[in-house]
Formats: sequence, C-alpha cells, structure tokens
Amino acid sequence: MKVNGKQVALSKEMSLLAFLQEQGYPTDKVAVERNGQIVPKAQFSSVTLMDSDQVEIVSFVGGG
Repeated sequence: MKVNGKQVALSKEMSLLAFLQEQGYPTDKVAVERNGQIVPKAQFSSVTLMDSDQVEIVSFVGGG
C-alpha cells in the first residue's frame, strides 16, 4: 500500500480507522483520500485497506 507517496506494508487486513490509530494519527483531525476518493470520517471503521490501495492522509494543524 502507498501512504503519502511511500510504500507501507500492511501486517494484516485492517480498517482505515485501525490503521490511523496504529500509526498515531489523530482521527478527528485528519482527512483521508483512498484511491482518489475522499473517505468520510463516518466510514473510517468500515473501509478495509488493501495492499493495492493508494492513501493520502492530511492532518489539520491549528495556528494563527
């Protein structure tokens, strides 16, 4: 699987939500695109990642 342009090996089949949590992403502060499609936050737990997926993860950063 490719994540933000880098090859990442999936250790097992998992949901997008589980992957984000395992990688330490704050799930309430990220936007995710999978294979060119935005994944709504409500679907993070129902989307199953596969080795062939291309995923882009963008974190929101506050500031001012």
